[in-house]
Amino acid sequence: MAWREQVAQTRRAAFADQAYWGRPLPGFGDPDAQIFVLGLAPAAHGGNRTGRIFTGDRSGDWLFGALYRAGLANQPQSISRDDGLALSGCYVTAAVRCAPPANRPLPSERDNCLPYLERELALMPAARVIVCLGGFAWDAALRALRALGGAIPKPRPRFAHGASAAVDGRTLLGSYHPSQQNTFTGRLTESMLDEVFERAKTLSAGAT
Repeated sequence: MAWREQVAQTRRAAFADQAYWGRPLPGFGDPDAQIFVLGLAPAAHGGNRTGRIFTGDRSGDWLFGALYRAGLANQPQSISRDDGLALSGCYVTAAVRCAPPANRPLPSERDNCLPYLERELALMPAARVIVCLGGFAWDAALRALRALGGAIPKPRPRFAHGASAAVDGRTLLGSYHPSQQNTFTGRLTESMLDEVFERAKTLSAGAT
């Protein structure tokens, strides 16, 4: 909490004239979505600035570009929370709701925020496919589903790009996070991300 508020006060030079959100971030999207996208945490100068997860940073450019190509978003970019972006059949949120130092949330932050994720999932029974962006999100999703009474398979499903796991009628899909560390190095490409969302659409269509 202290870090997100410190960033909102000091700001980055490029955004010095903007008022930062500087508070916890809710999820957003289609409340009847069948595809639930779970990220890591707000970026200090992205969501923590704009007030919407993945909005105003390069990771968001990759994510919303992929959602647009998959027909799940009405535009490929998002720069502010009032820029007209609308999601259809998709909902986006994060495992941790406050921007952490160095984009590295602690397990304690995950645990503190877990009830919010549990509540979102409980309120969205149509969300049968959970796309987990990174291993941290994968672990948070499993913990939330277990807290909701889900039977976690044994051995416990392990995260990998393209991995999948079935938990009480929902399917987890793993994808590398669209962070600059992954996209700049080619660990995650546009086609790899597109394949994940095409698979998510196929699985969600089969669940109807």
